[in-house]
Amino acid sequence: MNPYILSTLLFALGLGTTITFASSHWLLAWMGLEINTLAIIPLMAQFHHPRAVEATTKYFLIQATAAATLLFASMSNAWLTGQWDIQHMHHPFPTTLIILALALKIGLAPLHSWMPEVLQGLDLTTGLILSTWQKLAPLSIILQIQPTNHTILIFLGLVSTLIGGWGGLNQIQLRKILAYSSIAHLGWMILILQFSPSLTMLTFLIYIFMTFSLFISFKLNYSTNINTLTTSWSKAPVLTSIIPLILLSLGGLPPLTGFMPKWLIIQELAKQELAPAATLAALSALLSLYFYLRLSYAMTLTISPNNTTGTLPWRLPTRQFTLPLAISASTTLCLLPLTPAMVALLTF
Repeated sequence: MNPYILSTLLFALGLGTTITFASSHWLLAWMGLEINTLAIIPLMAQFHHPRAVEATTKYFLIQATAAATLLFASMSNAWLTGQWDIQHMHHPFPTTLIILALALKIGLAPLHSWMPEVLQGLDLTTGLILSTWQKLAPLSIILQIQPTNHTILIFLGLVSTLIGGWGGLNQIQLRKILAYSSIAHLGWMILILQFSPSLTMLTFLIYIFMTFSLFISFKLNYSTNINTLTTSWSKAPVLTSIIPLILLSLGGLPPLTGFMPKWLIIQELAKQELAPAATLAALSALLSLYFYLRLSYAMTLTISPNNTTGTLPWRLPTRQFTLPLAISASTTLCLLPLTPAMVALLTF
């Protein structure tokens, strides 16, 4: 892609999210979401592969449906209450409709079925943008709404954590596994959003670091499915030793960073007297941990049948372990001892 076009599209991506962040009026927020969608579509379709074009078309149709529902709900709210302000959502009908529209936008279960299919058709860099940056604007709107109906958010959160765990169990494509991982993590965020918005933002920040590390590692490794992981030791030995730890951190295994948000969320749910929800979320995390362990096993404890030519990558220069990846991997693995400081910041 032409560098000027690429920088224009990336600028538009940033602009759309910033407009949504800064807006208190529903039309401005909707406009920011639309700019975001229109900016990422050329990035998704840039390789002109049938799978990429199919994924782009699916994504466009889903986002257009969600945006139309959002616009209808905000107009209904203005008609019922006379308010266009995002923070004045007091009527249950438009509030519920907006939450469902935003859930469809970010891929929360049970409105999630487009997410694995779309992510499977994209390259890993665009998939990374879709899994992280594209979630920011809708999440910021949900944070601003502060819905009074807690039941729908708890329902969406629990169903997302369960489906995110179940859906990834029988997958062999890494991008589909990463999509289900994204659905499960979003479920954790939505589950705690109404009780501790700052904890939601901390969880999302840690999720971005972990996902960035994993996507970039797979990109450097040229890995797209589980079978290609078994030969990664000959391509990038250093990455092969670090990726399993990143995967286990995503699964929330102590003493890695990924354990911190799950621990704090379960603690907050217990404080809110939602022990059944906390138990169900903790059990669903075991499902996710199973397929992360499966990937780790395939990568470190399995050696594919090889001959002399199969080990040739040893004699070629390996891909560079870049500085951003080193920083994000360190954050993904070593942040747990700072938990008291994080808790102090959340309660400040």
